[in-house]
Amino acid sequence: MNSPLTKSFYNIAVFFLLFLSLYGRALNAQDQVVIYKKFDSLSLKLYIFNPEGHKSSDKTPCIVFFHGGGWNNGHPKSFFNQAKYLASRGMVAMSAQYRLRDSNGTSPKECVTDGKSAIRWVRAHASELGINPDMLAAGGGSAGGQIAGAAATLKGYDEPFEDKSVNSKPNALVLFNPVIDNGPTGYGYSKTKDYWEGFSPMHNIDSTTPPAIFMVGTKDDKVPVETSQKFKETMKKFGRRCDLILYENEVHAFYSKSKYNETVFEMDKFLSSLGYLSGKPTIKVTN
Repeated sequence: MNSPLTKSFYNIAVFFLLFLSLYGRALNAQDQVVIYKKFDSLSLKLYIFNPEGHKSSDKTPCIVFFHGGGWNNGHPKSFFNQAKYLASRGMVAMSAQYRLRDSNGTSPKECVTDGKSAIRWVRAHASELGINPDMLAAGGGSAGGQIAGAAATLKGYDEPFEDKSVNSKPNALVLFNPVIDNGPTGYGYSKTKDYWEGFSPMHNIDSTTPPAIFMVGTKDDKVPVETSQKFKETMKKFGRRCDLILYENEVHAFYSKSKYNETVFEMDKFLSSLGYLSGKPTIKVTN
């Protein structure tokens, strides 16, 4: 019973159980899980992180995040850390589930439709959620950034059964290497070529597009620096704000790995400049 082999198996088992416990705790760290959209066999969820002491009578700024995964896969948990940080800073932060090709057999169009539905649902339920419907940001990474950008720029892509009098456009954008150009030289054109002109956020910017922060690595193989610069220039042409931040030698999805602290710090500064947060960022960045 006390042999080295038995002890080894015991230690491995303890470590495995501890890992499952911590992993489960991370997945269930949200304060609320609500269903924002329902089909016959599918319910789409929002994972909500509230500031300490938050009440439904509050009017707190809010952000809805959309995960990446090429419109094919992924999970809302990929933005749980960013959401928890913003909740600790006083915002209500949510991470949205949406339909995916691998699990639901859908196209990029349904992803955008679900994104607009999520924002519309949150705004329609602002008084219950304790949020300010006029300070509702959208954020996301990669394809999730495209969804956030699409909600801010595209006409259409609305569910016919939803109340269109409730606006689905976010008031600000937090974009982590978003695949924002879906045109002939952009990302995902093979999937969107039949409808790209009305689908690509880059090609639908206008004078009502909300202010944005755009963070991307200089070695991103899916979002070239030229694309991010063109987005900024187009925003400027329409008199819209775009804070473009380039990270030297970083590749796609860097924001959740090598530069997590740095990108959260910049997100904090951007949201603070819009009045969504107050005080200095609490995350530490080494220079």
